[in-house]
Amino acid sequence: MNPDLVPPFAGLTPDCLLTALESVGLQVDGSLLALNSFENRVYQVGIDDGAPLIAKFYRPGRWSDAQILEEHAFVAELAEREIPVVPALQIGGATLHQHDGYRFSVFPRRGGRAPELDRPEVLSWLGRFLGRIHAQGAVRDFGQRPTIDIVSFGETPLAWLKEHQVISGDLHDAYLTVAAQALDGVRRGFDRAGDVGRLRLHGDCHASNVLWTDAGPHFVDFDDSRMGPAVQDLWMLLSGERDEQRRQLTDLLVGYEDFCDFDSRELHLIEPLRTLRLIHYSAWLAQRWHDPAFPAAFPWFASPRYWEERIHELRDQIDAMSASPLWQG
Repeated sequence: MNPDLVPPFAGLTPDCLLTALESVGLQVDGSLLALNSFENRVYQVGIDDGAPLIAKFYRPGRWSDAQILEEHAFVAELAEREIPVVPALQIGGATLHQHDGYRFSVFPRRGGRAPELDRPEVLSWLGRFLGRIHAQGAVRDFGQRPTIDIVSFGETPLAWLKEHQVISGDLHDAYLTVAAQALDGVRRGFDRAGDVGRLRLHGDCHASNVLWTDAGPHFVDFDDSRMGPAVQDLWMLLSGERDEQRRQLTDLLVGYEDFCDFDSRELHLIEPLRTLRLIHYSAWLAQRWHDPAFPAAFPWFASPRYWEERIHELRDQIDAMSASPLWQG
């Protein structure tokens, strides 16, 4: 963690972001509400004589312009097919704008509540829309965005953690050892699954990225959209003990398979994908520690206790990956 790195949003003052929005012709009323986002900076912005809009300022250096536009195009495809997503607004013929070194997009505001994932009918409803998203996602590949795989979500972040010496002293070797063992389990899981398909995904489809209204769900924040196995967008909606997760998965697939076939071999990937996310998450936190929002929100990250808990967590994952897949009981 290099304390001399310049914070990525150091120059994004209220005046700067309001001026950015005015530069594309929006008549802002000066009101701003910061929304919960660590990777980017997201604000609800008041508009003269209109409903508030959502402005998203992208973390510098994370995605190229082409990668951001590819996400926008995918979400627009879904919206054209009446799938409930929130595409970026076209302003002056563009969805991606720049001002004073920052790239940003503007979205309509969509409210909602968290989905009740303990209700079978809610899970089936979510499954139907995920099936429709994946059916469209399979039409073509991303050309610019990366793939969720062992290298990008496991080997590369682990190598970064090792190189930058961010793991608490006495736990450094222990974490690296158990993480390497966990990656061996991940590789075996991918080998068991075999040559499963890859398609365009939401990529980060947890409950906080689904908003529910009386009309049903809508999916937000495709910022992590990548190529990957379909099950990536399913397992993140599962929680609880093994039997409970099995019931939840069954309910999701009841709706999902109305619109998209599901390859049951991908169920071998649930625990490997969960393991990759854990390793990737630790590196994600470390790589962004120079952003003041991260030490403020995650003060426990730099403590030995954090790494002790990650070691125990990965050991649990090693056991989980050696068990039979969810669908076999």
